[in-house]
Amino acid sequence: MDFKYPAKVILLLLFIVSLLFLGCETKADTKEVKAPDFTLEDLSGKKVTLSQYSGSVVILDFWATWCPPCRMSIPELVKLQEQYRDKGVVILGISVDSAETKNAYLSSFKEKFKINYPILRIDEKTIGTYFGNSDVSIPTLFIVNRAGMVVDMHSGYSPGAVEKSLKKILQ
Repeated sequence: MDFKYPAKVILLLLFIVSLLFLGCETKADTKEVKAPDFTLEDLSGKKVTLSQYSGSVVILDFWATWCPPCRMSIPELVKLQEQYRDKGVVILGISVDSAETKNAYLSSFKEKFKINYPILRIDEKTIGTYFGNSDVSIPTLFIVNRAGMVVDMHSGYSPGAVEKSLKKILQ
């Protein structure tokens, strides 16, 4: 993935849009669809696929270090991972930071924010698969049930919204 100048402009625009919608949250009103599989690298370079979490409830958090609403959502996601890990819930943080952002910086960020779930590096294919031609707004969280179906989506940060979705799935 090669991010040049246009990507920086897009990321800046995403940041501005994120600020405009700080605290706003939307949910998908669509039917359940199969979550597209992906293969992404974690911060140590290990390949991670969505399919390796088959049978788990997976929260896919598309986020970036420079995004204020993303930063605000991290403590809640850390708490949810602690609280629901034993019930088969897995959170995967998918960083949309530019390729210029070093893994060492993301690892330091992960430690500073006490992130207790894997951080993966995005690629263009995965962005296209999950967002299509739609504008990418972050944070965006896709909730995938044990059958691998996307059953909910949250765009923006709204405290308690993700846990409400989890409770529906786990009941």
